[in-house]
Amino acid sequence: MNIAIGSDHRGFSTKAYLKQYVVGTDDPIAWIDVGADSDERSDYPVFAEAACRSIMQGKAKMGVLICGSGVGMAVMANRFPGIYAGVAWNAQVAQHGRENDNINVLVIPSDYVSHEQAAAIVNAWLSSKFKGGRYQERIDMINALKI
Repeated sequence: MNIAIGSDHRGFSTKAYLKQYVVGTDDPIAWIDVGADSDERSDYPVFAEAACRSIMQGKAKMGVLICGSGVGMAVMANRFPGIYAGVAWNAQVAQHGRENDNINVLVIPSDYVSHEQAAAIVNAWLSSKFKGGRYQERIDMINALKI
């Protein structure tokens, strides 16, 4: 399974850890790294855009974004049609985000979780499935919104 992964400088070490230690079980992960390439200061919108475009173009099925609080990455990612990004700071939130809100972009707040916690968050998200039903009705409400 292809998963786009991106971070700014604050999430760089977490990204490197995830790429090494989260490999997938039933469907091995092929990480598509969209940057950053170091822990030198960088701007999160660049990497959020690259990851979301990878998903929209069909190169990646889902995405993982990492920045200090997770908020900036989530704000940027949610600007793209068909992207449902959610910030998760523990495994339970990641699981519920996938099951109830069908998030296809997981955002991790690297300043608030350890590398091991980040891996547990990604694994919980990957092992969860969208419930559909009433939850799909809510997604349909979001998709129907005209601004």
